[in-house]
Order: sequence, then C-alpha cells, then structure tokens
Amino acid sequence: MGPMPSDLEKSRGPVTFADLRAHVARGAVIVVAQSLDLLVVGEAVAKDDKARVAAWIEAGLLGKPTLETLARWEKKRGDVGESLVVQPFVLLKELLD
Repeated sequence: MGPMPSDLEKSRGPVTFADLRAHVARGAVIVVAQSLDLLVVGEAVAKDDKARVAAWIEAGLLGKPTLETLARWEKKRGDVGESLVVQPFVLLKELLD
C-alpha cells in the first residue's frame, strides 16, 4: 500500500534550484504541468498507476526538465516551484512568474 494523501502532503513544499540540483543530477526530477494537481500526480506515482502516468507523459503533461528549463531555474533567485517527494522521484510544479 502506497503513502496516503496526508503523508504525501507532508513532503510537499517550495523548493529552490540549489535544493533540486542533486535530484536533477540523478535524473529524478519530473516536471508536472500547470493543469495537473501535484497531489493527484503524486498519488498516481506512489500507487504505480502506470496507465495514468503514461497517459500524462504521452500528453506532454509530465516529463524530465529540458536544458532550457534547467537554465531558467539556475538563473532564478528563490523558489523555482512547489515540489512533492515520491521516492525515488521529486515532482515539481514550476512557479509562474
């Protein structure tokens, strides 16, 4: 049984690029589209709901950060987004300027 939403909620919060750097290096950061709810995605990942996750990836709503995105984060002062840790991944919903 995966973590309950309340457990996921505890691992949610703002994150800076400095905090993400190690996770980016190991390929664990997944960018979540603005149209998706971070907790809903986190639950699906935690429950290993392959069909749902695959549909989001296919639709371009979930994916690894691009080099362009990483460059933008690197330049940004303060938080780059809201993160949700679902081991071994870090889901990130980017803050819009």
